[in-house]
Amino acid sequence: MTNFSAARRNMVLSQVRTDDVTDERIQDAMNAIPREIFLPTSRRAAAYTSSNVELGQGRYLMEPRAFSKLAQDADIAETDLVLVIGCGTGYSVAVFSKLADTVVGLECDEVLAETASSLLLEQDIDNAVVVTGELSGGYAGQGPYDVIFIDGAVSEIPQQIIDQLKEGGRLAAIVDTSGVGRATILTKSGAKIGRRTIFDASVPYLPGFEPDSGFSF
Repeated sequence: MTNFSAARRNMVLSQVRTDDVTDERIQDAMNAIPREIFLPTSRRAAAYTSSNVELGQGRYLMEPRAFSKLAQDADIAETDLVLVIGCGTGYSVAVFSKLADTVVGLECDEVLAETASSLLLEQDIDNAVVVTGELSGGYAGQGPYDVIFIDGAVSEIPQQIIDQLKEGGRLAAIVDTSGVGRATILTKSGAKIGRRTIFDASVPYLPGFEPDSGFSF
């Protein structure tokens, strides 16, 4: 039987801390949230591996290294309102609930959304909610947001989502236009959007964000 508590501590020590994730709030949050419960029972043994793990419905839980580094660069503050696009079964929402004031998880798959809501309730998380809707449109109803975190790869970031950032807001995503995913942070300053690339990562696409069928690698 897997000792998930020990595996969780080892994940933080060997995959998070060793890859320049120095924010102790992120380390503590990832050590506190039982990652395995957000996976189907048959895949829980892989919860703390350095891989993207399939959730079902063609969706994946982002591997710990990419997730933690992207979260750190999003610079989530205790007073922030955060939108997670493509939250799946809710792991990222649960982690961010430890970092932010309020978290909204957007999910297009009703089964995954119901699972996420149940798991957040099970973990006594009361500053987060999961809503359903088309991922590519974001969720303007609760915005604007201090942070928007896209929980999977995208071929491009729709302007409609960027428009949901507050002044000074940050958007974190893995942008993959050529077969190589690049962790990208957008920052809103007045009418300008700053953009910086942080690191490379291999993460599956979210539905609705895949390259056009005529896209050529």
